[in-house]
Amino acid sequence: MKYTLQILLLILIIISCNPSSQRETPEVKAAQDVLSRALGPENASKFIFNFTRKDTLDTYTVKVENNKIVVTGTSPTALTRGAYDYLKNATHSIISWSGNNIHIPEIVPTYDKTTTTPFKYRYYLNTVTHGYTTPYWGWERWEKELDWMALHGMNMPLIAGAHEAILRRTFKKLGLKEDEALDYFSGPAHFPWNRMGNIGSWDGPPPLSFFEKQIKLAHKMQDRMRELDMHPIVHAFAGFVPKGLQRIYPNEELRELGWGGFDEKVQILSPKSELFKKIGKLYIQEWEKEFGKGEFYLADSFNEMDVPLSNNPEVAKEELASYGKAVYGPIAEANPDAVWVMQGWTFPYHRDKDGNLFWTPERLQAMMSGIPDDKLLILDMANEYNALFWKIPYSWKMYDGFFGKQWIYSFIPNMGGKVPLNGVLDFYAKAPEEAINFKDKKNLVGFGFAPEGIENNEMIYELLADWGWREKAINLDDWIKNYCLDRYGGYSESLKGAYDLLRNSALGTFTDHPRFKYQFRPGQGSATVHYSDDFKEATKLFLEASNDFDDKELYSYDAIEIGAQAIGLKIDSILTEAESESDENLKYQTYQNAIDLMLKLDRILASHSNHKLSNWVDMARNFGDTPREKLYYESNAKRLITTWGGGVNEYSARTWSGLIGDYYAQRWQLWLDAKKQDKDFDILKWEEGWITSEWKNNTVPFEDPIAAIKAVLYNPK
Repeated sequence: MKYTLQILLLILIIISCNPSSQRETPEVKAAQDVLSRALGPENASKFIFNFTRKDTLDTYTVKVENNKIVVTGTSPTALTRGAYDYLKNATHSIISWSGNNIHIPEIVPTYDKTTTTPFKYRYYLNTVTHGYTTPYWGWERWEKELDWMALHGMNMPLIAGAHEAILRRTFKKLGLKEDEALDYFSGPAHFPWNRMGNIGSWDGPPPLSFFEKQIKLAHKMQDRMRELDMHPIVHAFAGFVPKGLQRIYPNEELRELGWGGFDEKVQILSPKSELFKKIGKLYIQEWEKEFGKGEFYLADSFNEMDVPLSNNPEVAKEELASYGKAVYGPIAEANPDAVWVMQGWTFPYHRDKDGNLFWTPERLQAMMSGIPDDKLLILDMANEYNALFWKIPYSWKMYDGFFGKQWIYSFIPNMGGKVPLNGVLDFYAKAPEEAINFKDKKNLVGFGFAPEGIENNEMIYELLADWGWREKAINLDDWIKNYCLDRYGGYSESLKGAYDLLRNSALGTFTDHPRFKYQFRPGQGSATVHYSDDFKEATKLFLEASNDFDDKELYSYDAIEIGAQAIGLKIDSILTEAESESDENLKYQTYQNAIDLMLKLDRILASHSNHKLSNWVDMARNFGDTPREKLYYESNAKRLITTWGGGVNEYSARTWSGLIGDYYAQRWQLWLDAKKQDKDFDILKWEEGWITSEWKNNTVPFEDPIAAIKAVLYNPK
């Protein structure tokens, strides 16, 4: 027995002294599971994880010992980010939305690196991402996204959190009938704006079964985020209520708000209302009864809308303070440890009727005045808008470091899920350093990005994810070279030339809403997608690199994207030519040439993994249990990316196969045919019919889409 104990003790000493050993803690298991799903068990087995608990900012160390990659980290996301750091920088691998490029050699490269993030939180997503990208995602797609977040080191996602299902329960507990509660809700793709009080029941409500599915999905997401020690932001009650509430509370004061050209107004409770507090507290209790204790609760009561205020400035300040307390108070009562989160987009964006900044520093400070500094978190979402589009001071300067409240530095690299290349790479590579070094930054606790729609412009998100783990500006020349090696497996002279020119063109300019002319109704709208000789030359150089990357899937996808953008600009130029043509027959033929080219573009994009209407429609239909439900979800999904509602038409225009051929090209064709015959074309009726009918994918992809792109751009017949 004595010798047995000595042997066991010796084994334990050997294990503890061997850095390549792995203790199976929950944090280690969570990280290992992410790698197994992303890389496959064989590649994942080359990594050894060690978890070390510290109260400091997240840190990871990566070393190679005994032909194993040993990652030591202070959280699951530090461990997974450490592993991804090695994958990118030691093996030139990448994990992306359009696909992965993994090549870990049998003898793994040596590596020795320690990294500490300057940010407690690495924030990701936008309220409206859950309309423009995720509304009909199932668990399989969400699991991949949570793995993507973990590998990129993100630990604070903004998610839906089954908000509608919990809010419906809350309304019914107040005494509302089922139909009165349901009358509040929009269609699922429009939920984000319903949550922010921008719209009422537009294109809704969904079937009752949707709410139960929402709960089941949210449980899976919450469980996985807890495993990964993430800090999800979920929705709270922001004061908006169904019309039927006045049946139960006839004397309750309701104020009306409007947005986006919608005739239907939305009702919000007075900040002085006891009912505001009652519902707010009841909501948190219901949510936590279902999912456990929450940490961060988002509530935006006045997104892009005027606040109903007194004309007396002093009284208005008191009213603003009351609104702040009315939202935060119930959260604190239900969960004293919880933090109220606000999206900061509307502060620099919103103007009053005279065009002046509505959220002056005095007003914003008044609204925040009753909230403890550590109980309010501001998502300063749009730093590139301040600098590049509005050309105004950064919000963190304008609002004095948000008056000491916690805040997160962020970007909005995409509006509406639009596909065209857009954004200033050099700005993204450098800008955050200024905030990190700002002497009056006060309580800066995080960095992140809040795209309205994802699965586009992947290079930008890869760049921004790196910012979550550094303090100094990124050397973009080196970074782009490594990105090409990671993504394509090479960095030829033509690729270098292409990216140099893209930095001066499409990825060196920032456009608020890049859309093509062909995506608008005939005679309406104009192109806002970047066009220049530099972009034309960049496209040519990028396509020339196809000789070096014939079998590289990710290169092909990017070549299709860039080529599709060049073809879209060509279509727009043909449409512009047609408009100015005086000869009627030649005018009609020129329009037809543009339409025919749209159909070619539709076939080219059919070979891209992400840019297909079929992905969008299939996910929506999968939410339905009956043919009627499937058609409803499909119609709601298609409505968001076309007519939207109110005055928001064509906002979320996508360059997607299926959408180009069967919606944009078909609309132009029917309009042209009617014009030739001097007949009226009821375009609104046709659009509604397309939205509410089942769509079938009939697009036949080209065998060689890159050859097809070259033929269109350089050898047109």
